[in-house]
Amino acid sequence: MKIVAFVLVSLVALIPPADAGSASQTFSVSLDRAWSTTEKVLDVLGWEIDKNDRTVGWLTTDSRKLDGEDYGVYAKGTRHRLRIHLKAEGGNRTTITVERSVFKRERILWIDTDEPLATQDQTVERGVLAAIGKSL
Repeated sequence: MKIVAFVLVSLVALIPPADAGSASQTFSVSLDRAWSTTEKVLDVLGWEIDKNDRTVGWLTTDSRKLDGEDYGVYAKGTRHRLRIHLKAEGGNRTTITVERSVFKRERILWIDTDEPLATQDQTVERGVLAAIGKSL
């Protein structure tokens, strides 16, 4: 039994770490084109931009409901939001990184309480990045 456990642990150690779905990609376009395309893609996908800072190179979207209830003054459920980083890599190259934060929200009388949740699923980030890449 110990030998089997040792072999399994050894095999797991030899497996290269899985790509955590790095939602980052470098495109052969200017920062201006990447920025405007990213804004358009987010709009088409239904993500409203909450804040942006072009000098720093990031956009943050409003949060969207994943599940739960929302009655105006009272809400309880899980939500997520995106942060997109755009960085010029010199010449005509721009790196775009899509990050998603997932959190549990409870609202009582217009006061929101958010609790971050850990997630390994990067399907949303990859999908947004793929849509941006397709539009470039």
